[in-house]
Amino acid sequence: MSEQQSSEFPDSYSPAQTETPTVAGTVAPVPLPPQPEIIFPSPLETFASLMGIIVIALFLLTFVVQPFRIPSESMEKTLLVGDFLLVNKAIYGPNGHWGEVLPYQQVHRGDIVVFHFPLDPSDHVVKRVAGLPGDRIHLDHGQLFVNGAPVSEPYAVFEDISHDSFRDQFPAQIYTDPGVDTHWWMQMRKDVRNGELIVPQDSYFVLGDNRDHSRDSRYWGFVPMQNIVGRPFVIYFSLRRPSATEAMQDDRLGHGKVPAKDVVSFARWNRMFRVVR
Repeated sequence: MSEQQSSEFPDSYSPAQTETPTVAGTVAPVPLPPQPEIIFPSPLETFASLMGIIVIALFLLTFVVQPFRIPSESMEKTLLVGDFLLVNKAIYGPNGHWGEVLPYQQVHRGDIVVFHFPLDPSDHVVKRVAGLPGDRIHLDHGQLFVNGAPVSEPYAVFEDISHDSFRDQFPAQIYTDPGVDTHWWMQMRKDVRNGELIVPQDSYFVLGDNRDHSRDSRYWGFVPMQNIVGRPFVIYFSLRRPSATEAMQDDRLGHGKVPAKDVVSFARWNRMFRVVR
C-alpha cells in the first residue's frame, strides 16, 4: 500500500464508521424507549369504581343537594311551573355542637325554602319565609306587616281580582274560605294577639310570591324548623309549561321572551343556571 493510501486510512479506521455517517451540526437520533403495556382494569375493579361513584352521588343527594321541580304557580314570577331547581340541603344545619363548628346559616326573612308539607310530609313545597319565631304577622289589603312595620316585597305579585277578606285581611276573624285547614283555624285563633299572628318558637310563617294564587301559611299553618329541607340556589333546567294565572300569560318572568322556534320551544333556555333569589 502506498504512503498516500496510508494517510487516507489511519490505523484507527473501522468499516462500521462509514455505515451511519452524520452531518456536522446535527444530533444523532435517540432510540425510543419501549412503549408501556396497557393494562385494562378487571371487571371487579370496574365494579368497585362504579360503586364508589354511586355512593358519592347518593351521599350528595342525601346530605348536600337535591333536585326539585316546581309544580304550581304559587311562586311566580320568581319560580315558574316547569323550573328544575337544585336545593342546598346543608345550608341550614341542626342545632347543637355541629352548628357551632360547621358554617351553617340561620333561616332569614325573605329566604326561599323547600320543606316537607306539614299536612303531608311526603310532599315537598317551596315558599318564601315571611315570619321568624316570635314575629308578629298581619296583612292589610294584601300588604304584609311584620312587627308592626310594612315589608317591601319587590318579588310579590298581585292581580287585579276581587277582594278576599281572609286572604287579604289576615288573620281574619271569620272563617270564609273552604280551603282553610280546620285544625289550623282552631290553632290560629289561639296564636292571635291584638289582630296579629304570633309565630311560635322553632316555626316559620311562609307565603308564596304569587300572593293571590298561593296556598301558604295563611291556609294551613306554620312550618316547623325540622320540616325545612334546604334553600334552592340555582335553576338548572326549565320546561316551558303554561300558567293558569294572569301574572304569567306572557311567560316572561320580566327577563325577555324566548324565540318561538318549533325545535327548541319546549324549554326556557334563558332560565338555565339562573341563581334563585
